[in-house]
Formats: sequence, structure tokens, C-alpha cells
Amino acid sequence: MKKLAFITGASSGIGAACARKFAQNGYNLILNARSIDKLLAIKEELESSYSTSIHILAFDVRDRQAAQHAINSLPKDFQAIDILVNNAGLALGMDKEYEGIEENYDTMIETNITALLMITRMVVPSMIERNSGHIINIGSVAGDAAYPGGSVYCATKAAVKILSDGLRMDLMHTPLRVTNVKPGLVETNFSLTRFAGDKQRADQVYKGIQPLTGDDIADVVYYAASAPAHVQIAEVLVLATHQASGSHVYRQ
Repeated sequence: MKKLAFITGASSGIGAACARKFAQNGYNLILNARSIDKLLAIKEELESSYSTSIHILAFDVRDRQAAQHAINSLPKDFQAIDILVNNAGLALGMDKEYEGIEENYDTMIETNITALLMITRMVVPSMIERNSGHIINIGSVAGDAAYPGGSVYCATKAAVKILSDGLRMDLMHTPLRVTNVKPGLVETNFSLTRFAGDKQRADQVYKGIQPLTGDDIADVVYYAASAPAHVQIAEVLVLATHQASGSHVYRQ
């Protein structure tokens, strides 16, 4: 029987790369994002290229009722989730903490922390019942230390680390595994979202350095998921070669 992976934020970037990686390796998929058009496009791409069946769930992870309804309505063949990849997340702006836009703070906290916690709450109990499962949270190097203009985003990713560590402790008596993957500079639409579509400013983030790609992170995610059952990859920090921390980057 094929394994099943549920990936949030799966329409682009790291989430889409993870979808491709798991599809390539024979997984069936549940893919979530806000845009049904983007989800339909990736569903068509992957089902035409690989031996996979895909169920799409178009909802905003911040909408708890929509998330619960979607998960409760999963078809029978898509209910036994083996891998949960909590990938949906974002950064908005680089304002000083005392000058930021309050709505941006709310969106980052609700998406990066609350939604991750709620999706986990909805999925993990059935994993415990089946005595099998793996939760992979996409954190960030930003969760290790704050940097100027990023304190709220950094705080949300620090929360991802603590939630991952706490869940791992809560599941010690089970064979379930918990992994926190912490990327550094990854060239996706992350910075474009952060800077409200300002491509010139977004491109500066990656200037003078070869950043990671979504595929690089997907490789790490899949490695953790495919490790032997007795091996739990608890935490992985993945940086570009010329990046030493969230705020230390050598640019040529």
C-alpha cells in the first residue's frame, strides 16, 4: 500500500518541491494551499509524470473551521496520513518591532504558529491510533536568533522549534517521529511576499550568493522521512555554503 503525505503551502516554493519529491518516490499526496488553480496545476503535473494520486484541499491554514472541514471530509483512501509536512508560512515586511504593521504581525503569528499547531492537532491523533506517522515542520535559521527588522518572524520560527521539541517529547511513548527542518537563504517567492511584490528589493536578498533552492530543502525533508524507523532526524539546519547564520552571509 502506498504511503500518504499531507503538505501545507504546497502550491509553490518548498512545498511544491516537497510534493514533487514525494511523488517521485511513489507517495500519494494531499496538497493544501489557498489557490485552487495552482493546486490543480501541480496535481495535473505530478499525476501525469509519476505514479501518484493527489487530493487537493484549497483553504487558508488560518481558517480553522475550513481546515477542520477539509480534513474531516477526506476520502477514505486519503485518511491514513503517514507524513505531515507543516510547510505553510511567510514573512511580511522588515519594519522595526515598534513600527510594524499590526495586521502583518497577526498574519505571521496566525500562519506560522497557530495554523501549524492546529493542523498538527487535527492530524496527529489518527497517527497515534495507527501507531505510525511523522511530522515534519519547516522552521528557519531565523528561529535561532533575531535579526534587525525580523523580530516577529524570527519569534514565530523560534516557536516552531519549541513546538517541534515539545511534540517530540509528548510522542516519546510512540513510534511517531518529529523533525524540524531549518532552512537559511532559499530562493523562492519568500522575499517577494515579504516585500509586497517588490521584485528589485527581493532580488537583493540573494545577490552575490548562490542560495538554496526548494529542491535542496525537499531533499532534506525526504531524507528525514525515509530514514529507518529507529532513526529520528530531530532537527536539521540547512544553509547555503556562504551563509554562516541568519545574519552572516558572505557575498561576492
